Amino acid sequence: MVKPFVPQLVYVEPNALTYPLGKKLITNFEDMGIEIRETTSHNQVRNLPGDNHFQRYRVAKSTLVVGLRKTLKFDTSKPSAEYAIPFATGCMGHCHYCYLQTTMGSKPYIRTYVNVDEIFEAAEQYMDERAPETTRFEASCTSDIVGVDHLTHTLKRAIEYFGESEYGQLRFVTKFAHVDHLLDAKHNGRTRFRFSINDDYIIKYFEPGTSRLNERIEAAVKVAEAGYPLGFIVAPIYLHDGWKQGYHEMFEKLEAALSTKAKKDLTFEMIQHRFTKPAKRVIQENYPMTKLELDESKRKWKWGRYGIGKYVYMDEEQEDMKDTLGGYIHKYFPESNIEYFT
Repeated sequence: MVKPFVPQLVYVEPNALTYPLGKKLITNFEDMGIEIRETTSHNQVRNLPGDNHFQRYRVAKSTLVVGLRKTLKFDTSKPSAEYAIPFATGCMGHCHYCYLQTTMGSKPYIRTYVNVDEIFEAAEQYMDERAPETTRFEASCTSDIVGVDHLTHTLKRAIEYFGESEYGQLRFVTKFAHVDHLLDAKHNGRTRFRFSINDDYIIKYFEPGTSRLNERIEAAVKVAEAGYPLGFIVAPIYLHDGWKQGYHEMFEKLEAALSTKAKKDLTFEMIQHRFTKPAKRVIQENYPMTKLELDESKRKWKWGRYGIGKYVYMDEEQEDMKDTLGGYIHKYFPESNIEYFT
């Protein structure tokens, strides 16, 4: 079982200590005996321990920077929400295929932002602009927010903040089962709590450092019992020998675990595996022994955001995935809603 994340090394921006959360976190880390260093900005985090790139990368993935979110302009987050709400950046997981491999570049450490009230104020402005329409905020675009929240409780505050809002809803997704502290949050049904799920082959070979499938399902059962709207992201859908059987077993396990009530308001999102040329280079550098199939000749090239093309599966393979997994969902969860396949 994956233990809740504890950083090996903590950096703090001096301004962070003027915020209650910043002070509290640093006091807690001092009490835990964790090494704390000061940095003027996260961009100045350098000279991490390690004799080579491989070692330094792994230290970075267990390093936490406590700082401020300076940019309060939110990115859009289609198709899952209107906006991405930034509480943290980076992830402690080691998923080989993750798009954060390239967006984080040479800075794979985790950052948590302590100016939470300012982030809420910015969200309020976005909600006001769209009112009376509902505005959905995605809290896990740049991190696995649940993976760090047992330390910060920022997500818990956000759940309760949106629980009281008239026009806002919160969404996030996680691969971690450390959800107990979120179960008593006053969510008022305004947060959709989603889990990223995959078949055992993919979790075993491509998702080191994350909770296993049975742990994620157990956590999802707790979340449903706490009354949260529940969802699942099947991602990345990856074709491997026996994939149809693997995904069939995954949906069977899920159906057996969830109560009749939990199955009433379920959502599914399906995302096929894709990669870019820059991502391929970074993945092969950070995970040189990966079994991940990254052969461009077996894929179809597609325009991506920001003009960077990505390699997706061929049209017939995409149809096969969509039909197969869509069929399993309709069979086991006939009342659920498939939000999109991409």
